[in-house]
Amino acid sequence: MDIKFVETDATYWENLLIDAYEKITQRPLYPADPERLLINLQTYANTLLAIAINETAKQNLLAYAKGQYLDALAEFYGVQRLPARKAQTILRFSLAEPLNFDVVIPAGTRVSTGGDLYFATLQEAKIQAGSLYVDVPAECNEAGTIGNGFSPGQIKDLMDPLPYIASVSNITMSMYGADEEDDERFRERIRLSIERFTNAGSRQAYIYHTLSAHQDIEDVEVYSPAPGQVKVIFTVKGGNIPDASMLAFVRDYLSSERVRPLTDQVLVSAPEVVYYDIDLTFYVNKKDASKLSFIQSAVEKAVNDFIAWTKSKIGRDILPEELIRLVKQAGAYRVDLALPTKHELTIEQIAHARNVSIRYGGLVDD
Repeated sequence: MDIKFVETDATYWENLLIDAYEKITQRPLYPADPERLLINLQTYANTLLAIAINETAKQNLLAYAKGQYLDALAEFYGVQRLPARKAQTILRFSLAEPLNFDVVIPAGTRVSTGGDLYFATLQEAKIQAGSLYVDVPAECNEAGTIGNGFSPGQIKDLMDPLPYIASVSNITMSMYGADEEDDERFRERIRLSIERFTNAGSRQAYIYHTLSAHQDIEDVEVYSPAPGQVKVIFTVKGGNIPDASMLAFVRDYLSSERVRPLTDQVLVSAPEVVYYDIDLTFYVNKKDASKLSFIQSAVEKAVNDFIAWTKSKIGRDILPEELIRLVKQAGAYRVDLALPTKHELTIEQIAHARNVSIRYGGLVDD
């Protein structure tokens, strides 16, 4: 239910002003009266003011606050918005041939992507005597998602020439750059933040702390497999599986003495992927023949929505009836679904689509 602190309906203010005018003048006010122009102008001004008052007041409520107002409100909870993060990768510095002495790669050595972006090494490294290469972690010069998605071999232009180095390139895809946390995710973390005050390690507290580790973390499940053990399972954006570096990062974050209750053993893992196929044929009612192309596009979108829905939450079952509902809602009259079949998932599993086949079966009568 939407909250109103003041009335924002223009008709309310118009009637209020007309009633006030008629009481003061002791005569009726007709639509053609010249005074009505002033009433309309005042109604417009009052309505704008009421809307401004209403929206300003709502910024004091967690459910409605946005931007800097949400940041200010979060101070009451001792929570801060997660800042933008820089993408990271692993750079491999190589020699043409082994040398009989160490070759030093200084911290901050820059390697360009060929454009304005570059990645700088995070620590000093050495190619040991007799070795051909060394791998060094590096991060992007700009924070945000702009540094994500460079495939192995794309970051290769050495900006700070080093003696003896024959080549350099990234050996992992650059990832985990993130934009500043958006309002909706931040709002949910604020709601969960109260749980962090418990010293018992509640489920919601672990969810809060896991979401606070990195804004790419999308869904979190927490349970206790044995006394004294806490298992945290999470996915990253798009329902994807976190890699080893993200798992290690979250494990270290949750193992901090400021997060983990002293008696808890925290286990962090990615969910087990359960793959499923989609094989469906849909039919369209003859009376909707003129909308066939639109329906076909809508059906494809419905299937994609189902795929995204299944992998948006850990432990979500694969439900054929949900897929049929979405496809019929998109305009299909009848759906013959061969796959998937119903599959109930555990709290440690997540469903990912693999082979998808969508066929148009033709027009049919009622």
